[in-house]
Amino acid sequence: MNLRELEYLAAIDEFKHFRKAAEKCFVSQPTLSGQLKKLESEIGVQLVERTTRHVFLTPIGQEIVKKARTILADVASIEELVKTYADPMSGTVNIGLIPTIAPYLLPLIVQPINKTYPQLEIILHEVQTEVMLKKLSEGTLDAGILAVPLEIRGLEQIILYTEPFYVAVNKKHHFAKKSKIKKDELRGETLLLLGEGHCLRGQVLDVCSYAMTKERKDFQGTSLETIRHMVSTGIGITLIPQTAIVFKNLNHIAPIKYIPFSKPAPARSVGLLFRKSSNRKTCFKNMARLIQKIIQKEFSIKESMEIIPVK
Repeated sequence: MNLRELEYLAAIDEFKHFRKAAEKCFVSQPTLSGQLKKLESEIGVQLVERTTRHVFLTPIGQEIVKKARTILADVASIEELVKTYADPMSGTVNIGLIPTIAPYLLPLIVQPINKTYPQLEIILHEVQTEVMLKKLSEGTLDAGILAVPLEIRGLEQIILYTEPFYVAVNKKHHFAKKSKIKKDELRGETLLLLGEGHCLRGQVLDVCSYAMTKERKDFQGTSLETIRHMVSTGIGITLIPQTAIVFKNLNHIAPIKYIPFSKPAPARSVGLLFRKSSNRKTCFKNMARLIQKIIQKEFSIKESMEIIPVK
């Protein structure tokens, strides 16, 4: 048994497809398949079940791949430790961002980070919260930027910023004349939401459940931008975090008005998560300070806020 064979097994578990797994491992499909058969022969158990249509791991294969991922993450950690011993702000880091943060935060932070830390190579991944947490625990992601707080064993978090939610309505909506809005005024409104799997969906439902707002069941957005365009048609309202308003050119969606909540405004906190065992803590703390500085420069929030929990 060697590390390469464990990489092949992990790739099969990820893609459930020999060709895609082979492409990730930069080998031919026959090579990957042959090495896995060799591994099965060596340890005396079947790891991969092959049919004409599907490929998946056997129960013992699933147990072994969990340990294989831990081993591979430890090896990568050793390699990265050697690279970063002299300079913690060098080398490659894989960072995940959730879809309701990535399009609005990345244009602000990527260039400053590259300029400040030119020896640091950042690989960005846009994933939903559940997938991100899994990849963080497996070691395939080094850090993640997402809505917090999240009490996850083995993970450390740094709060980057806290932002209030705004009510987004068509300018012909009866709310459009308001300068502030109370949560109970949302009663009876039709709410447009992201699909299942987006943590922002749960946070918005928490805000609006008090007012018994009704969700439009025949529509679930795949992104905030899709929902924003639907709001512009007047079929419903939604809640938008401040970064998605301030850091986006909205001239092309003129029919929308964004109304702040009365105090305390419902809000979400955004944080940087990484493993407590990571050898890149210095790197992540430096990155967090830089991001905090950028956000504070772009906008300041003075009103009192009520942090909506992440579920």
